[in-house]
Amino acid sequence: MHWAHTKPHQTLFARRTKNADGSAGAWRHVTFAQALDAARRIGQALLNRGLSAERPVLILSENDLEHALLALGCVYAGIAYCPTSPAYSLLSQDFDKLHHVVKTLTPGLVFASDAQRYSRAMLATLGDGVELVTTEGQVPGRTTTAFAELLATEATPAVDAAVAATGPDTITKFLFTSGSTKMPKAVINTQRMWCANQQQMAASMPVLAESPLVLVDWLPWNHTFGGNHNVGMVLFHGGTLYIDDGKPTPALIGDTLRNLREIAPTVYFNVPTGFEAIANAMKTDEQLRKTLLSRLRMFFYAGAALAQPVWDALHAVQEAEIGERIVMGTGLGMTESGPFGIFITSPSVKAGDLGLPTPGLELKLVDTDGKTEVRYRGPNITPGYWRMPAETAEAFDEEGFFKTGDAVKWIDETDIHQGLKFDGRIAEDFKLATGTFVSVGPLRARIIAAGAPYVQDVVLTGLNMKEVGAMVFPTPAVRALSGLGAEASLHDVLNSAPVLAHFQRVVNELAKSATGSANRIARLCLLADPPTIDRGEVTDKGSINQRAVLAHRADTVQHLHDDTLHAILKPERTEA
Repeated sequence: MHWAHTKPHQTLFARRTKNADGSAGAWRHVTFAQALDAARRIGQALLNRGLSAERPVLILSENDLEHALLALGCVYAGIAYCPTSPAYSLLSQDFDKLHHVVKTLTPGLVFASDAQRYSRAMLATLGDGVELVTTEGQVPGRTTTAFAELLATEATPAVDAAVAATGPDTITKFLFTSGSTKMPKAVINTQRMWCANQQQMAASMPVLAESPLVLVDWLPWNHTFGGNHNVGMVLFHGGTLYIDDGKPTPALIGDTLRNLREIAPTVYFNVPTGFEAIANAMKTDEQLRKTLLSRLRMFFYAGAALAQPVWDALHAVQEAEIGERIVMGTGLGMTESGPFGIFITSPSVKAGDLGLPTPGLELKLVDTDGKTEVRYRGPNITPGYWRMPAETAEAFDEEGFFKTGDAVKWIDETDIHQGLKFDGRIAEDFKLATGTFVSVGPLRARIIAAGAPYVQDVVLTGLNMKEVGAMVFPTPAVRALSGLGAEASLHDVLNSAPVLAHFQRVVNELAKSATGSANRIARLCLLADPPTIDRGEVTDKGSINQRAVLAHRADTVQHLHDDTLHAILKPERTEA
């Protein structure tokens, strides 16, 4: 509302149109004034339907302009909404997670961009009492409301009274956690959480306000990183968000690179797999280097650990192009913390460093099974999980601190003011048959660094066994390493002599620095079958879910440890 009055003609959201042949077209812009007008109209339409937190709006589809305007309409009218993972609708065969979402929320209105793509999921999970809204097409056999109809609603004083009635405890949205071993939980996101977290971010990252904020961003809005952190940042600072339809996958990274050759962001957010692809592309792409680095003040990664070699490659390109390094921001947060929680405060940050709590957030460090768990208390912490009182009670300790399950260490025990570094997820750690604890996070990071640039991610094995094993998801770069052509199967690529020799060297080097069975990789295999969102093995952001991979690939784990798997790499014995 503020920016619509102070700079009404500035772009808030923009997204590329599609040409008739499916290629990328021109950017379609929505200004702050247009967004406010749309929010009032859509908000009125939602009020007319009697929607509320008890009967919220459920959004099934990806980031787009209609998704953004519908969300703003919900916020304006004080009606809770929930953007859910498109994978629940498009990739799932049984729709188990979407059924769970619908049962948990009891939505009164469900939106999807394209009826043709989302009809199957809608028909399988939604009863006749739920209104279906789409941007394009009709759901077969069901009355379908066009998004344009919401947008054509005339606003009345009632919708302005609704926004005036919102307050700190108003539920803005529900965001579902990824759900590693159980069904996802609906995290309550209040106005207090979102507003406090944006103020905390502004205090921790003053660079955000030093120049007009421009983002080029693909991160999905059903995740807190994209939907709260980045969209909220643009609203808070009066910035512009260019919606990137690319993703850090071989099929879609080209879209991201094209957008970054054209639009220069002032800060740039991504996950480690995205930064790795961008670092590699910048080595040979002059236009990408020139545009991306022209006014960039900060890179920021989250979602998983960024390998130091990728970090170093980014710095090398920056030094060559603009004569200095661009700071890489990172930290630690989660859906339940808004997400911003801990943030680096030093220019000498290294992979794994987290830093210090953002202003207003208290940290509590608790010894747990030989590790130190970090717990949160502050205005940006969720009040709990929607319609799950038992899980909510379990999530908080006796002093009201949220139990994150994240383990931390001091960056420097002699100087605690440098802050904390990541020490893995407590739930991921496991014991060998000897009773020795395996600390998954740090060991996984060592393998990724040692195998760079050919390791996408690693899942560690060995629960109740004598030795630690590693299942490696390789990067597309292994194809070039193999020397085989594009027509070769991934199985042949992974079993080629150059690839096996590289990973044999990795295993050997890791063994030299191992100090015992808990951090010695005794066996390693390469996986040709990538992790999938549908099985919960990887999130929309690209971060790996260790427990889901182990559960779905139990046979591979067993074969790896009983030596019946093809091409198991073990440390080579060397003479003393």
